[in-house]
Amino acid sequence: MSIEARSDQYSLTSPYGYTPDAWVGILFIVIFSLSTACHFVQAIYYRLWFMLPTAVLAGAIEIIGWGGRLWSSYNVLRNDPFLMQIVCTIIAPTPLVAASFIILGQIIHRLGQQYSRLSAKWYSIIFICCDIIALVIQGVGGGAASAAVNNYQSPTPGGHVMLAGIVFQLASISFYMLLAVEFIMRYLHDRPIGGRICVHTPYTFDSKLKQMVGALAFSSICIYIRSWYRTFELADGWDGHIITTQRYFVILDGMMIAFAMIAVNLFHPGRLLGPWHTWRSWNASAEDDRREQKAQEEPQSGRESAGEGEMWEMKKQGV
Repeated sequence: MSIEARSDQYSLTSPYGYTPDAWVGILFIVIFSLSTACHFVQAIYYRLWFMLPTAVLAGAIEIIGWGGRLWSSYNVLRNDPFLMQIVCTIIAPTPLVAASFIILGQIIHRLGQQYSRLSAKWYSIIFICCDIIALVIQGVGGGAASAAVNNYQSPTPGGHVMLAGIVFQLASISFYMLLAVEFIMRYLHDRPIGGRICVHTPYTFDSKLKQMVGALAFSSICIYIRSWYRTFELADGWDGHIITTQRYFVILDGMMIAFAMIAVNLFHPGRLLGPWHTWRSWNASAEDDRREQKAQEEPQSGRESAGEGEMWEMKKQGV
């Protein structure tokens, strides 16, 4: 059976505008189940607990969403599976984006915060907050759309709210990618942000860090492509050409998120950056380095101030 929408007697009255292919639903349920199971095992093995409410949660929501599409392939006229799949597949990548923010923060810690406009701590805080806001907006919109459909009303207002959440998330991902690119370029050319103190780190941009940066870039680009697709999809309307064409959804949503999750499976931060206890010890040592540098600068600053005071007194006395 082609991945194109099947032209059967139900397609014209289906909320999709077509009947989802069952084999596609099964394929993606298997892919996301395997990837999510691997993420769960990897998170436990490397003790990277933040991967549980991020990558694992994203995979679980994707499984539910694709389960709804599989359900629709057997009962396309029901609204429940349609709403289940559209809400879940829209919000599912949001936790995965949060994992990217945390991983990048650790990379910034290791290569030097003097090359980043935001500290690793604030980088994670700001962008994860943006991610949560986007998730809430999308969830509210999805709930409104679901309630409207169940009450035989138009889901368009709820869709507009979901669209606002996706656009907000798209903007935050855009800033995240720009700052990340600037950080890497500044590091490679050894150009710290003006006035920043260079903090010595025991790490170099070795092959493992390069692999992690590459995987993070690939995953982020996949999510970015998917975000643009969902933006155009919802902007086009619930009965527009984009949302009623199955191949667009499969390629630009399902495949993009699957690629993003599998990339982090293959190039896992636990394998490339080490288990969680090495992350914590580095965080502590970096803070100790900053305190030591600050302590070294204060006496020097005091000596310079004292020297300037003595010169001023000598000038007053005409010496």
